[in-house]
Amino acid sequence: MRHLLLLEIVTLFSICAAAQESREAAALRFDNEKGLTMGGYGESAYSINLYSDSPYRYMFPSRYADAPAHGRFDLPHVVFMLGYGFGKGWSMGTEIEFEHGGVEASIEVEGDEAVELEHEIERGGEVFLEQFWIQKSFRKWANIRAGMIIVPVGLTNSRHEPDKFFTVYRQEGESTILPCTWHQIGVSFWGEYGSWKYEAQVLPGLNSRFFNNSNWIAGGSASPYEYTVANSLAGAFRIDNYSIKNLHLGLSGYIGGTDNDAYPRLVSSSGKVSSSVKGTVSILSLDAEYKSRHAIARANADYGYLANASEIGTSNKNSDNSTFSPYSHTLVGSNAYAAGIEAGIDIISFGSKPSDKQLWIFGRYEDYNSYIPAKDMQDYKWAAKKRVVAGLNYSPVKGVILKAEYGYRFLASQYNNEPSISIGVTYAGMFNR
Repeated sequence: MRHLLLLEIVTLFSICAAAQESREAAALRFDNEKGLTMGGYGESAYSINLYSDSPYRYMFPSRYADAPAHGRFDLPHVVFMLGYGFGKGWSMGTEIEFEHGGVEASIEVEGDEAVELEHEIERGGEVFLEQFWIQKSFRKWANIRAGMIIVPVGLTNSRHEPDKFFTVYRQEGESTILPCTWHQIGVSFWGEYGSWKYEAQVLPGLNSRFFNNSNWIAGGSASPYEYTVANSLAGAFRIDNYSIKNLHLGLSGYIGGTDNDAYPRLVSSSGKVSSSVKGTVSILSLDAEYKSRHAIARANADYGYLANASEIGTSNKNSDNSTFSPYSHTLVGSNAYAAGIEAGIDIISFGSKPSDKQLWIFGRYEDYNSYIPAKDMQDYKWAAKKRVVAGLNYSPVKGVILKAEYGYRFLASQYNNEPSISIGVTYAGMFNR
């Protein structure tokens, strides 16, 4: 499948995140290019979930074995991008994203411990600013970017546009345990040399008050305030290699303390800030993509460790549970993992000339667990899931994809499995050509 014009133009002007760039980025120019570029991508989806929507379904699974199906319409992501090249290597980029058609304020049903209806404010402000950065490009191998940037840990964060995955929704495993799309204010040094691309970032640490048993650290990059607490710093990196034709290999990782960036901080019984609870998060991720005219295959494997998970989980569970509290109130696992593989074949392109019209038949398998407890912690067996997906992607014109899939989520034997049917339509492209 050809790369979308979106990536070709965006990489030309260096206004999109380096981790999202395709192999053609080897031809990037960092001279006196000037100009305005506008683009975006979006997803509209409808799902029929053939299992109970009750928040008690994991607590009392036998009660909901024959529950009726429930349907959902959704706008998972609608993104508008704007970039400008000032010349002499200076450029800026920004992305404004609307998730689920809203402004990141929602009512959430918390059913893990006891059912609660919570008014959730996931980030301060009224819009979701996914990216906003200023960049200085010195050479192809040396670029500095500062501002709100994408943290390219994992396959999904580095390739999160809807034409970069087959499923209607983003890869379930990574999206469950990691922030997605992971973005924070920070500084990045990135570049490419030969068949290698690389990026190193300095970021504020995650907020451990948002960690929980169903999503591990996924909510930790958020801040409900008009600022991001930065008492601790973290580091992230990504290395990509394109030495083998049609094959991309990626290695990424993250390490940083968390509880020092919680607000309020974890305190001891005497009321002093605890210096022994660092809550260090360590993540290592491997991913690969093979891409030819007729076939695409992708794979990812992520493993994470949270130090002091028992202390953090206990503190979160016992923290203030007032109406305006934005935090989770569950335990958090000391480890989490996600692994997946997908493959697809374009049945239209066989025996024909290259065309923008494509029809992909695909399959995907995922295995992930958002809660692996530390010793003596309560266990939640429902957090371990496997999922099999089969479906179609049809692209009538470049930039537009219609998706359909049947998925089946397997849980531990004492719970009810969760099949679903989903359809969606997506776009990705530039608005000015």
